Amino acid sequence: MVQLLNSMSVKTNQLKPFHLAIPVNDLETAQNFYHGLLGCEIGRSSIEWIDFNFFGHQLVCHLSKELSNETTNLVDSNNIPVPHFGLVLSWDDFKSITSDLNEKKIEFLIEPTVRFKGEVGEQATAFLRDPSGNAIELKAFKDMDNLFKAE
Repeated sequence: MVQLLNSMSVKTNQLKPFHLAIPVNDLETAQNFYHGLLGCEIGRSSIEWIDFNFFGHQLVCHLSKELSNETTNLVDSNNIPVPHFGLVLSWDDFKSITSDLNEKKIEFLIEPTVRFKGEVGEQATAFLRDPSGNAIELKAFKDMDNLFKAE
């Protein structure tokens, strides 16, 4: 199945939108964050979930009573929250969005920084949490051709 999906992506040479469902503890607060702060359009919804257009991808916030976001992994001297999701942006978009979030006084879990400097995977990265504690990574590769390169 994975081989089939990978071959489909290669043939069309077009990135497919992802679908991700995450738990939130309050739908109104999630809406204020994703729609009001980040500017994501609202799609379908119910009293238990909301769909957002997360920069061309389908993000669904599901109302949940139990949330836990305490696991981290050390990456380039930062404790990276696991799980997390995010966006791969252009270098200019990364600078623009993180600057805008700084102006809005958003607290970053990990401040905007460049990691793996001078290496194949050199990237700008920043982490923040939504109001329910879900970790979001914003990143941009110095060279987008290195998105999946190991060396």
